[in-house]
Formats: sequence, C-alpha cells, structure tokens
Amino acid sequence: MRKSFISQNPSVLWFLLALSAFVLGVVLLSEVTGSGVISTSFVKTLGKTLCLCLVAIAMDVVWGYCGILSLGHFAFFGIGGYAIGMWLMYARTESIVMGNLQNQVIPPTPQEISDAIGNQIFGVVGSSEFPLIWSLADSLFLQLAMVVLVPGALALVFGWLAFRSRVTGVYLSILTQAMTLALALYLFQNDSGLRGNNGLSGLQNIPGFEATSQAMLSIVFFLASAAALAAGYVFFAWVVSGKMGSVIKGIRDNEARVRFLGYHVESYKLFVFTITAVISAIAGALYYPQAGIINPGEIAPIASIYLAVWVAIGGRGRLYGAVIGAAFVSLLSSWFTGGGAPDINLGFYTVQWTDWWLVLLGLSFVAVTLFFPKGIGGLFDYIVRKPS
Repeated sequence: MRKSFISQNPSVLWFLLALSAFVLGVVLLSEVTGSGVISTSFVKTLGKTLCLCLVAIAMDVVWGYCGILSLGHFAFFGIGGYAIGMWLMYARTESIVMGNLQNQVIPPTPQEISDAIGNQIFGVVGSSEFPLIWSLADSLFLQLAMVVLVPGALALVFGWLAFRSRVTGVYLSILTQAMTLALALYLFQNDSGLRGNNGLSGLQNIPGFEATSQAMLSIVFFLASAAALAAGYVFFAWVVSGKMGSVIKGIRDNEARVRFLGYHVESYKLFVFTITAVISAIAGALYYPQAGIINPGEIAPIASIYLAVWVAIGGRGRLYGAVIGAAFVSLLSSWFTGGGAPDINLGFYTVQWTDWWLVLLGLSFVAVTLFFPKGIGGLFDYIVRKPS
C-alpha cells in the first residue's frame, strides 16, 4: 500500500501545526485583533522574519539538498521587492499628485500628470522622466507578474549558461556572487531607473488602504507571510521527496554517478535553481512592504552570505532547520542591534552589541561548522532517534 505524502513527511504536519499555533498566538496578542501585548512594530518584525524563513528554505533546497552553494539568492529576494515596490511607489505618488491637481481650474492633461508623478519619484536623482523599466508600474497585475518573471528569467538564463558549461563547486559560488555584485553596483547608479542609492521608500503605505491603520496592515501582511511560508514549505517538501528528491540529493552527493545512471543532471539543477529563485522573489515581495524601504544595499553579496550562514546554523538539508536558523538569527539580530541587549561594562571597555553582533554571528557560524555541522535542526534528529 502506497503511503501518503504526509505519512512520508511527518515533519510537514508538525511544521504546519507549529506555524498555525504561532500565528494564532500573534493574532490574539496583537494590538488590533487581540490583547495588545505585541506591538505593531514587533508584528512587522515577525512578519518579515517569516519571509526570511521562506527564502532560507529556498536556499536550503538549492544548497542543502542539491549541493549548489548559491551566493546570489538574496538578489532574487531583492528583485521581488523592487518589482512590487515600483507599483507601490507609483500608485501612492499618483494618488498624491491627483489630490494636489484636482482643484485646478483647468484639468491637467495626462502628460502633465505623468510629469508631476515622475518629478515626485525621480526628482531626488535629478530627473522627471520615467525610465523604460517603469512602463508597467501603473498596473498591479503586471508588476506582480514581474515579481515572478524577472527573477525566473534571470535564474533560468544564468543557470542554463552555468550548468551547461558544467561549472560546479566554488567556481559556481563565485559566479553567483559576481552576478549579485554586478546587479548591486548597477542599482547604485542614479541612471539605473530605480533611484540609485535612495532606493524605493514609503512602501508601507498601501494604495487604496490609506484609511487602514498600520496595525491592521501589519496583521494582514503577517498572515500573508505565514500563508506563503506554509505553502512554500509544503511545496519544497514535495520537491525533495520521492524520486525527484532522490535524484536531487544524488546530485549533491555524487553528480557523476547520477549522470552515469542516465539522468539529465543539468535539467534538475536548472529546475531547482530557477524555482528557488522565484520563491525567493515572492518572499521579497512580501517582505519589503513590511520593511517600508528597499535600496541596493539589500542586494549586496553580503546579504546572500548571511543567508547561507542562517541555513548552516539551522542545519542544511532539513527544511525545518532552515526555518529555525533564519528565525533564530533574525530575531536575535533584531534584539542585539535594536538596543534590546544591554551593554556590558568591563571597566576598561564597554561591549556594545550593535558593534559586536556580526562578530558574534561569525563566531557562531564557525562553532556550528566545527563542532555541530548538523546545526540546530540536528538536535531534533538526535531527540527523535535517541535510544530509550
């Protein structure tokens, strides 16, 4: 008798139950739908953390399961944020401009409206003309399509060129990092069409919901982030299970042997690389409206390195390990860098965690790599398999 998907992957059910309990707890304790114990700002932090968990799962699939150490997946995360951010900024600016022009005696022409919107958005970089890449920014549907199509096409082309050339190991990691660096450097330029170093701001103001409080919007995005994480977890659990999962893990362990058995290795790697890029972009599209701003620094190579660190600390090759690692490091980072951790006065020197957090994170990564390579998620394996 063939086993069901859930019986073959019990961690999926446990994860969904844990996520549901967590979501219910946050809703009951939030300011707008519950007792008010959890502030709106912290609800946003939790919502952003769920998005980071989703991109960490994508990273775990491409690295922990398929063996491709991509140092560019956070670039796809950023592209998703830019894609939805363009519509958010355009629509919000359009409503402001129309409000300012509606009392004019002579109705403004479409060109005057367009010029006014362009001046509001691009005046900070000394321009008022819309670049070509903003051609679809007035359509929510088309920009949502760009969230998927742009990173998907970039990953498809990059992956096809790299995998057909049999680039593997550290060389592939360097190529993905070079791609990320090139994209970040391009976006830093004012003539990139995306406001250079200024990035896109005011993304927390959702067009059409001006009368809705940030407290309510934070809950809506939190629930949307939780739903995306749940769907992403189930989808990737399906991808890495069964025959497909066996081939993917076989590529990680012995690519030459899998190729000898007759499997088209490049197709499997291209599928994993592309689909994880798309999911990363969706996570970014949910993250940045909660963050309120996106700039090229978010796409810098260091962000993708942090992503790999999260997965390693949580335990790569385990979807729940990626979630644990991302949530643990993200929340701990917010605590240390947000002033939650008290400074330590040693007499001759005061340890300020805002300065020492990255050092602590680096030491944690080294310690996990040397002494506990299975990460935090490996503790669950030990507990489950511990002999009685």
